[in-house]
Amino acid sequence: MADYTSFFRKLKGASVLGVNPPVHDFAFFDLWAKPAGLLFLLDFLRRGGNEVSLIDCIFEGRTGELSWGRNSVKNEEIPKPAPLSAIPRRYRRFGLGEEEFAGLLARRPAPDIILVTSMMTYWYEGVFSAIKTLRQVFPAARIILGGVYARLCPEHALRAGADMVQTAPLDLDFSLPAFDLYRGLKYGVLITSFGCPFRCEYCASSALEPLYKARPRDLTMADTITQLASGEVRDLAFYDDALLWDKRSRLYPLLERLKPWRARLHTPNGLHVREIDDEYAAILKKSGFQTIRLSFESSDALIQHKGSDKVSEDEYMAALDSLKRAGFSERSLETYILAGVPGQSVDSVERSIRFVRRAGGLPRIAEFSPVPGTVSFEEAAEAMPALREEPLLSNKTAYSSWLSGAMTPAELQGLKDLAKKGR
Repeated sequence: MADYTSFFRKLKGASVLGVNPPVHDFAFFDLWAKPAGLLFLLDFLRRGGNEVSLIDCIFEGRTGELSWGRNSVKNEEIPKPAPLSAIPRRYRRFGLGEEEFAGLLARRPAPDIILVTSMMTYWYEGVFSAIKTLRQVFPAARIILGGVYARLCPEHALRAGADMVQTAPLDLDFSLPAFDLYRGLKYGVLITSFGCPFRCEYCASSALEPLYKARPRDLTMADTITQLASGEVRDLAFYDDALLWDKRSRLYPLLERLKPWRARLHTPNGLHVREIDDEYAAILKKSGFQTIRLSFESSDALIQHKGSDKVSEDEYMAALDSLKRAGFSERSLETYILAGVPGQSVDSVERSIRFVRRAGGLPRIAEFSPVPGTVSFEEAAEAMPALREEPLLSNKTAYSSWLSGAMTPAELQGLKDLAKKGR
């Protein structure tokens, strides 16, 4: 594994540009996600005496305002890559187009270092495209690739054209993410902990962050205040993998101090419903939570076991009752249900949807994508060895219903229709 921690610690007096690449996929939505790891690193380098700047190709490609501070993002149809050519869906580039990106770069002074981040493994084409453009405009700059894709697919990432690929966790003194590098951002992103105490077979959290660790409360609060003090941010999204873990010592104090700001809070990552009781549901409501996503995943014992047995049907129903007593409407309580996990049947997904509906929740299908470094990826790769060589095959739109044979496209659409029934 390549680790450039020492390089970043020693870097002084350099001009550093951070880049969040465009996304190449069948679909993309703004769910409050921002490149937090890149922003933490840019802040660290700035504190070390470097000049930093940012181009977020997704944010710069926004076209209009959506609810809760989010944006619609421009897109253009592009040719489908060969591994996905049989999928009867239009393939698109989301964010800045190639010429727009190149033009934006050409108007900037040449940086010494360019940091390119990466997210989904099957989004690597956007990463490759961004690096190609960066190389053309700034041939003398040193390009360093990092992020989720680089960590989970280190050998594949060597093909990206970067000079250096960071494939290990950085051991740096991270403080506050450099959200001030954005202009016009209407929402903030909060992380109160790194990693997850659970070890779900389909999740790569433990591969990316082997040890769960809470972020110091003073840094989390300073981060929150800094983002809200910009004057434009009203919405905050929590992106912890385990937001409710140790909630009394970590989350409760933060929410108490947040009250005067009257921020609108969101949890796009599923909450662990076992941790929700009457007391906590009331705190969520009084603290201003608007978007609640619950992590149920399945009523099937096999899938529950793959998910660390972290929730039972009884616990889910008890959590729903608590949230409703606190004043949350059924429509605000969306519940994630997995579809396409190795070993999972269509009937199993249907039963889970019907259970959530009977319980009074709002089911939302989460299509399984095999993530390198997980037990479920190895199971999927046994049946489809090409997954080990081609990350595009793990695309969540294509994998479950078109590639894996777990279900047909018609069956998946039927499950989605059942989940949406009555909305």
